[in-house]
Amino acid sequence: MGRLLAMSLAKRGAHIDLFDKGGREGQYAAARVAAAMLAPLAESAITEDSVVRMGQYSLPRWKALIKDLSKPVYFQQDGTLILWHRQDASDAERFSAHLLNNCQRNTSLTKPQKVTGDQLHDIEPGVADRFNQALYLPNEGQLDNRQLLDALICELELLNVHCHWDAQINPENLRSQPYTAVIDCRGTGAMDNWNPLLTQNTLRGVRGEVVRLYAPEVKLRRPTRLIHPRYPIYIAPKENDVYVVGATEIESDDLSEMSVRSAMELLSAVYTVHSGFAEARILEMATQCRPTLKNNLPEIRMLQEKGLSDLILINGLYRHGFMIAPAVLDCALQLLDQGESAIALELGLNITKDMSRHEVACA
Repeated sequence: MGRLLAMSLAKRGAHIDLFDKGGREGQYAAARVAAAMLAPLAESAITEDSVVRMGQYSLPRWKALIKDLSKPVYFQQDGTLILWHRQDASDAERFSAHLLNNCQRNTSLTKPQKVTGDQLHDIEPGVADRFNQALYLPNEGQLDNRQLLDALICELELLNVHCHWDAQINPENLRSQPYTAVIDCRGTGAMDNWNPLLTQNTLRGVRGEVVRLYAPEVKLRRPTRLIHPRYPIYIAPKENDVYVVGATEIESDDLSEMSVRSAMELLSAVYTVHSGFAEARILEMATQCRPTLKNNLPEIRMLQEKGLSDLILINGLYRHGFMIAPAVLDCALQLLDQGESAIALELGLNITKDMSRHEVACA
């Protein structure tokens, strides 16, 4: 969010300082670890309608944003494939019924398609020898998160944005300086500033664990999700035969290394999807904490006090960060321009204004 906002504002002619406690690579950011799947229908099984609307809004916006970057970023929109083993067929039926119900409530969603036999072979030949049926969710997509982080920094440099790396600061301390606005996009790093702000919608970290694999024998074409007794496992193919595999959600802000249990479950599950994963090379096992509010929904808070720069806090993107980032971006830009956001009202993104510590809900 910080890099997207800095780029967008700089393109409008604003003078921007970007502060990051890490470096260009974003090593402290959940964004670096994420799979970056853009899957509003798949996520509708576990999230609110407002997040689904933000995800739908964001898909075409991602195309436009990436098209305008100087460096290429891998992006594809070939849908999502949902698989299950025979013993999990009843869970798959419930999942499918839930998606169909969501499509009835939100008619702009494209209904999932049941595929079998030759249809499955045409869509994803790499899994057709182990599975005889699946759900195909058209129009969903993904991008390469690390390529995007790098491309955004290159764009910021072209726009002469002042990037301050390895600079861990408190945004409150910048408000007395001559900035029009200070925007806090620090995720879990913002807990000390977010949680005391007269709100019960507190911020916490939700731990996630992913494995990055090099698997040249696999050749999956699109993000694939496996219905699993404990949690749905996802496999996101990137360029050059790299796959990001993940699933776990642990209510903890622990950033220690991946557990043996998680590693065994993820690796054994992907092997059941495609035998080519047996000879895959483990490139990385990574953990991070997703910034999550008590209601699991994103929020923007705006603080205005006499004699100080406006402070805008953007947080709570949870597991949907890449899926909804352009929607949150456009709402924040409208808020900066107009003091309110019609897009936020339409999509259901909560914006709260705090005038000298007196709360006023805007959306």
